[in-house]
Amino acid sequence: MKTKDAVLTRHVAEHVVQVTINRPDARNAVNRDVAQGLEHAVFHTERDRNIWVVILTGAGDKAFCAGADLKAISAGSDGGLSTETGGFAGFVHQPRTKPWIAAVNGFALAGGTEIALACDLIIANEQAAFGLPEVKRGLIASAGGLYRLPRALPKAIALELIMTGTHFDAKRAFHYGLINRLVPSAQLMPEALKLAAAICESAPLAVRASLGVAKQAYDLDDAALREASDVASRKNAENEDYREGPRAFVEKRAPRWAGR
Repeated sequence: MKTKDAVLTRHVAEHVVQVTINRPDARNAVNRDVAQGLEHAVFHTERDRNIWVVILTGAGDKAFCAGADLKAISAGSDGGLSTETGGFAGFVHQPRTKPWIAAVNGFALAGGTEIALACDLIIANEQAAFGLPEVKRGLIASAGGLYRLPRALPKAIALELIMTGTHFDAKRAFHYGLINRLVPSAQLMPEALKLAAAICESAPLAVRASLGVAKQAYDLDDAALREASDVASRKNAENEDYREGPRAFVEKRAPRWAGR
């Protein structure tokens, strides 16, 4: 399979792109082609001014992503599963400004959970399951799971899952707030599109600037976060949408965002 076939990208709505990990026979496990494909997808969506939101999912109905392809690892080194700027899957540490929604259709284990955690929002179907089973194989969940999971779940629950390596189902994940929506399989993509459309109703540059500050909430103190908010606000005031939003409100109409 070529890199371009391992990760598929298509427009699914105005300003919305769907990125699909396309290895259903391998439960969408990450190999070199997937890592390079996801990295390319991030580069492409970041460059395209008309793309405001990205939905990430897996092909088929069994798995979102089963993590690293162990066959690739056994072939030598890391099997090309990481990239220099993106880390695992070319994605988990990749700098991104636009919102990504993980539409989890089935198992998202090990690196699959870490890919979902690297997204900004998660929607899952009722068959979804999450987990960091690396410790059961003598490994470490080093692609962000060890710190992103405790940020997303109550500390005691996250630590138990990390140390035992056990799976947790979508219902439990929803209960603890790891995922934003829990839906039947048939509603997974419609719900993801609905959420993407809701984001697209807001000014895209303001969304990105706000998201950029919010992502630093666990890393900076209040003084640094106030400064980051002020910087983002001043920069946002320079774009056309900063004036369009209030103007549309006064004129009692829907805003027409320019995205610049």
